[in-house]
Amino acid sequence: MSRRAAPKERVKFWRDPLLNGLEMLHATYVNYAFSRHAHEGFGIAIVESGAMEFAYRGEHHIAPAGSVVVTQPGEMHTGQAVLETGWTYRTLLPAVSWLQQAATELSKRSAVPYFSSPVIHDKALNQQLINLHRTLETSSSSLEKESCFLWGLTQLIHGYASHHPQVETIGKENLAVQQVRDYLNAYYTRNTSLNELAELVNLSPFRLLRAFKNQIGLPPHAYLNHIRVHQARQHLAAGESITDTALATGFADQSHLHRHFKRMVGLTPGQYARGCHSRN
Repeated sequence: MSRRAAPKERVKFWRDPLLNGLEMLHATYVNYAFSRHAHEGFGIAIVESGAMEFAYRGEHHIAPAGSVVVTQPGEMHTGQAVLETGWTYRTLLPAVSWLQQAATELSKRSAVPYFSSPVIHDKALNQQLINLHRTLETSSSSLEKESCFLWGLTQLIHGYASHHPQVETIGKENLAVQQVRDYLNAYYTRNTSLNELAELVNLSPFRLLRAFKNQIGLPPHAYLNHIRVHQARQHLAAGESITDTALATGFADQSHLHRHFKRMVGLTPGQYARGCHSRN
């Protein structure tokens, strides 16, 4: 019987200037072990497969696949594999100000969130943060990245910070939501940020997110993609190429148009264009 080859170690690291230099990592480690170190901001690790063990605050912890690890700013910790096959994980290293903003959005308290237990055993949260990480890795939309990142942090804090801040109820923000809708309809080709929209209607970013989603049924970035796909249909029906259509409607490139178009219309842009110009 042949032995299965051990997985290879691989590391992808990047920073996002839009998110205040947020550092992100997607890695598989097998033999590598982190020496004692600390992060200036928070450390959020999302374990995809395998398991990692680490020393933190005088204790040893094991984080299996499906868990999330949160370390406080300045707290020393290590990291190494539990199994011979290593572990694969994604990390977010947000500045303290990001989680402080998220906590303030939830409860109007500006205290830095505190997580008493570093390992969170919550597969649903793990998957949500994996999806968030993938979005931050692949999206070219400032609005989508800011919205998803802030929403993900608030869910983490609301569910697992020591004081469990309660989300304040919000009433209807009809005028603000309509203003944002009008703006997105008028300027759908722009790479608009969440902060720009929030300043436009004098609401906090999180309040705008919640109000818009409650009243429209979609967050602002998804609504913007809806507008762009609607416009793309008109361009394709008029005989424009897929490449020109993508550029004319605010998509980063043809592949982004293809993904969102197929998701909403059920057809690829090419299928739609051919259908518009075929003769029965």
